Amino acid sequence: MSAQQSPTSATSSFAVEGWFETDPAPALIGSRCIGSGTYFFPPTDTSRAPGYAGGATEEVRLSNRGRLWSYTSAGYQPPEPYLEPPEGFAPFAIAAVELPDEGLVVLGQVPSDVSTEDLTVGMEMELVIDTLYADDEGTKVIWKWRPVATTNPATSEMTEAGR
Repeated sequence: MSAQQSPTSATSSFAVEGWFETDPAPALIGSRCIGSGTYFFPPTDTSRAPGYAGGATEEVRLSNRGRLWSYTSAGYQPPEPYLEPPEGFAPFAIAAVELPDEGLVVLGQVPSDVSTEDLTVGMEMELVIDTLYADDEGTKVIWKWRPVATTNPATSEMTEAGR
C-alpha cells in the first residue's frame, strides 16, 4: 500500500482505532473543549483545558496539513509494545507537525521513503495513511506525515517541499 492510498483490503485494519480515519480523506480525530475551544489529540471525552477540566468535548477532524516543528530518527529498535516487522527493524524518521488552526503539535512517523535528510523545520507536511506492519493476520495501517510535494518551476520536476 502506498502512503497515498486508503486501506481497501478486507485484511487491512487501523493500528489504533478511533484516532484517525480515511474517508473521505485522511484525517486525525481529536476533541475540542466546548467551553474553551481547546483542541486535544488523541481524542478525549473530557476537557483538560485550564479552568475547564472535566468539561464536555466534541469529536472533531483535525487539519491534515501543518508545518514541520521538529523531527528525529529512531535509529534503534523501540522497547515494547513496539512490534518488530517480519523483515527486521529498520531506522525510521519521526515528525512533530504543528497544526496552527488547532494549536497542537502531533507526532507521527514519516513514510519509509522519507529520511531525516529530506526534512527541514518549517516545511509543509501532509497527513497520509500507510502500512505500519503486515503479518499473517493482515495489514495494520497508521497515519504518517509526508512532506508536501511541489513542482519546481525551473524544471517542472516534482520535489518534496523545502528540499
